[in-house]
Amino acid sequence: MRKYIINSIFLLSVIAVIISCQNQETIDLQNYMSNGKDIYKAKCQNCHGVNGEGLGKLAPPLTDSVFLKANKARLACFIKNGANESLIIHGQEYKEKMPAFPELADIDVAQVMVFITNSFGNKQGFVPYSKVSKDLQNCK
Repeated sequence: MRKYIINSIFLLSVIAVIISCQNQETIDLQNYMSNGKDIYKAKCQNCHGVNGEGLGKLAPPLTDSVFLKANKARLACFIKNGANESLIIHGQEYKEKMPAFPELADIDVAQVMVFITNSFGNKQGFVPYSKVSKDLQNCK
């Protein structure tokens, strides 16, 4: 009986460990989300809002998954280098210039990108630092 109880406890412990294990991408996503949220609050929230709702006709909302998905490679460039072009989001044209944040390291850009593309109703998954770094090299 004692052996049965010990084996049961061991088996339950192994199952608990397996269930609680997460793959590296899930762990990275959680870390990027946490750090990205802090960067967003410090650099982006004043214009794009607490809930990504934007600021009238001055700053576009970040709630348009279609625009974000279609421009995912350009999003890193917008964050790091700013934007000085007209954007149409939710049928609304935004002409105001977005400021650049050249002080952000590539990893910071990746983290805020992951936060934005997985918040405010967006669910676009993980974007690795290496992809963002490559996108930043291709900025116009």
